[in-house]
Amino acid sequence: MADSTPDVAALRPIELTDGWQVDQAIVTETERVVVIRFGKHTDPECMVQDKILCSIAPKVEKFATIYCCDNQQVPDFNKMYELYDTCTMMFFWRNKHMMIDLGTGNNNKINFVIEDKQDLIDIIEVVYRGGKKGRGLVNAPKDYSTRHQY
Repeated sequence: MADSTPDVAALRPIELTDGWQVDQAIVTETERVVVIRFGKHTDPECMVQDKILCSIAPKVEKFATIYCCDNQQVPDFNKMYELYDTCTMMFFWRNKHMMIDLGTGNNNKINFVIEDKQDLIDIIEVVYRGGKKGRGLVNAPKDYSTRHQY
């Protein structure tokens, strides 16, 4: 009888395994938002976020591409992007880091898990629309300053 437990790697977005791959993912995509989840693959928060990212990938594939990068194996960007949290998501549009105002005070990245699939789709869509308009900072459709109340 076959094991019905899903492969952990299958629940992860496309993995970037070195600094060059991360650079190429950001630089070469010209029509879609690049979403990169930085964090250790075995971290529980990252595993939850990866599962959610994989589940929404087909819904956002026309305007976003999703990657993950274990920043312990690929520490190249830790200082540059201040990747100190266990799970961090960042957005890029045409080789430009996109900032998003979530109401948390940190506009550079999302450093908490967004478990609501539609919320995450909405955030990615806002980043896409803002990028197309030439904006470097967009406002999230929802205020996450009180996210623990949701």
